[in-house]
Amino acid sequence: MKRCVLIALILFVAVGMVYAQNEIGDPDPYELGIASAQQQLKEVSVDKFEMEGFWRSHMSTDEGYTASRLFVGGPAGKEKIADESDMGIPDEHVLGTRVDYLRRGYNSFTIRPMRPIPIEGITKTVSVWVVGRNFNHTLTLLIRDFFGTDYEIFMGKLNFQGWKRLTVAIPPQPTDGRNGVIQRNYHYNNQMGIQITGFRIDCDPLEAYGTYYIYLDDLRAVTDLFAENNRDPDDMADGW
Repeated sequence: MKRCVLIALILFVAVGMVYAQNEIGDPDPYELGIASAQQQLKEVSVDKFEMEGFWRSHMSTDEGYTASRLFVGGPAGKEKIADESDMGIPDEHVLGTRVDYLRRGYNSFTIRPMRPIPIEGITKTVSVWVVGRNFNHTLTLLIRDFFGTDYEIFMGKLNFQGWKRLTVAIPPQPTDGRNGVIQRNYHYNNQMGIQITGFRIDCDPLEAYGTYYIYLDDLRAVTDLFAENNRDPDDMADGW
């Protein structure tokens, strides 16, 4: 009798585990097909830091002062985007920023473009090559979404030697379409994406003294261009 009960209990548990796996762990192949069919991911260049004066740095005057300019150079391990190989796009310079601290503390400074840089499509990730000089400072990406709301996304610490590519994922849009980073509104298919508004470097107070140097190069994004490539060609234009 006990053996029969034990066998029945084992069969009940096994059936329950199989059902739970089918419910939770196995994705619906039909839904997965829809998600993959409606994406056209592509790596694009956002800015190569080749325009003198386009990027400017700023720091509170009671904490220190900054200066930014272009220098010839770049990371040796950087691979070119395949679609840009025959375009002859200049890629010889990097952006350097020098910081001279006036006092030690929880200082920070920003590096911003003259105007926000839009990214076509729905942005998935943003990357940039950085020389951090092995300081415990941190790099934060500054973006603006479809509704004009500004966000800050942590990219990483700068405690490494030489060039390193830092990459951050843009948070996916919530299902309600009203909270978080909004890259697309279902009412308007011709307005979408985010804009890059700059970077912020937060300084470790134990190392925020003397002079600090940071270099940036090759700002890129991986973006989904499906909606951009499938717009209604005879749609009407708003804004009148």
